Amino acid sequence: MNSETKISLAWGVGIVVLALGLSSARSAGHVDHDTVMRIVLGATGLMVAWFGNMMPKRFVPSALARKVRRVGGWSMAVSGLIYAAAFATLPIQTAVFVGGGAVLAGLALTLGYCQSLRTRARA
Repeated sequence: MNSETKISLAWGVGIVVLALGLSSARSAGHVDHDTVMRIVLGATGLMVAWFGNMMPKRFVPSALARKVRRVGGWSMAVSGLIYAAAFATLPIQTAVFVGGGAVLAGLALTLGYCQSLRTRARA
């Protein structure tokens, strides 16, 4: 198993352990439901930012593919940080809207950039 796979598994297991631990703390009355949601969803946003940051650093043979990964990496890193910040600071309903919108905007930006490169390459 390579190091990227180990890191990916560690993120996944870490978020599951965090969620289970917070769920137990909630059942014991130590934290409330909103705190559990904010922490788990904030950690998910940080995970999106981490993977977005790592995307352009991976080896890609094509110059166009490196450009796409760089734009995709930045857009996902920024949208993941906005997602995490939204759940840390905003009311839950607003955070769902703002955080989800940020991730969708990051994906749309990346797909739009891919389409523009494809159009330019055909011309």
